[in-house]
Amino acid sequence: MIKVTDLQKVYNGVTVLNIPGLIIPQGESFGLVGNNGAGKTTFFRLILDLIEPTQGEVTIEDQKVMRNDGWKKLTGSFLDEGFLIDFLTTEEYFKFVASLYHKSEGDVVDFLDTMKDFFNGEILGNKKLIRDFSKGNQKKIGIAAALIGDPKILILDEPFTALDPSSQIRLKRFLTDLQIRFNMTMLISSHDLNHITEVCKRIVVLEKGKIVKDIKTDQDTLKELETYFAV
Repeated sequence: MIKVTDLQKVYNGVTVLNIPGLIIPQGESFGLVGNNGAGKTTFFRLILDLIEPTQGEVTIEDQKVMRNDGWKKLTGSFLDEGFLIDFLTTEEYFKFVASLYHKSEGDVVDFLDTMKDFFNGEILGNKKLIRDFSKGNQKKIGIAAALIGDPKILILDEPFTALDPSSQIRLKRFLTDLQIRFNMTMLISSHDLNHITEVCKRIVVLEKGKIVKDIKTDQDTLKELETYFAV
């Protein structure tokens, strides 16, 4: 479970995030939407202890995330290309990430076999450095690396951006399968309302750093979101 209490982030006197309280239970697929500057990435960076809150706290499984490593083995994440080591090949990078979780080479082989459909023959075996891949394929590499440690919680910022339509469909299918098979908690932000409502059972809308909607996904959710953002 992820719990947010009185969480604020202020930059230069401007409050960019203000969430008095929020609970994300284990196994929930949580979608975060909002216009540019709404605070989505800031929120994810606070959850991952990449930046410090001005006020308040985030806990994962009752462990405070700030200046604490205990929760990290539970969590996999990919926010942007800065998470990658771009002077490595994909095989080198996956092997390095796996070593952080004490995974064997056999474990890596087995894991990458589960990613074949998502990779679609574009990621492995070509000896390319990560920096030489397209933005879309870099995103595939980052998402895969986030899963190597068998996390209970997966956090992805704009995972559908830069992916071609076939890869977007594969990713949606893959994320849904993870939810069903492993009861994985997922926090996913996206500007694509279609994708986010298909993958996530709960949608939170951020506006100027505040939660303005918190709804369970049903057949009317997409229309409700489109109406909200059309104003």
